[in-house]
Amino acid sequence: MTKDNVTKIDNAEHLANLIFEMLPICQKKQEELAEEHGLFHTEFKCLRLFELDESMNNKEIAERMNLSPSRLTRIMDGLVKKGYMKREIDGSDRRNMKLSLSRRGKILTNKVNDAYTDIHAEILKEIEVDKHESLINSIEHLHISVENWLNKN
Repeated sequence: MTKDNVTKIDNAEHLANLIFEMLPICQKKQEELAEEHGLFHTEFKCLRLFELDESMNNKEIAERMNLSPSRLTRIMDGLVKKGYMKREIDGSDRRNMKLSLSRRGKILTNKVNDAYTDIHAEILKEIEVDKHESLINSIEHLHISVENWLNKN
């Protein structure tokens, strides 16, 4: 095996281990933030999908969250019951629901997004300012690579 191949394998193993260790930490932080706002983790993730004036249908949300339609229905029922989401039957296909944030949901989503940004600002404080841009660029490249890899498979 060439030195380049060994380096690639070592880098891949290191990246795999870093991601494996970071994912549960990120999940725990999301769960804590969700709990602070009276949400289940899946409700928190669902609300984070919506921009302030955006609406989506149930199929799109289920795909983006990688959930079954029945699981998504339970999550949406909870968010509607709590007054954070509005649900309308899609006029072109009655099997689809059009979902959007209610006024209360927009307020909560702003709070949650601000709190999420604050958490990451705290994390960045632990890293030298001159390294922020290269870190963010690297994570963007990783994100694009992962999406491209997923789309191939």
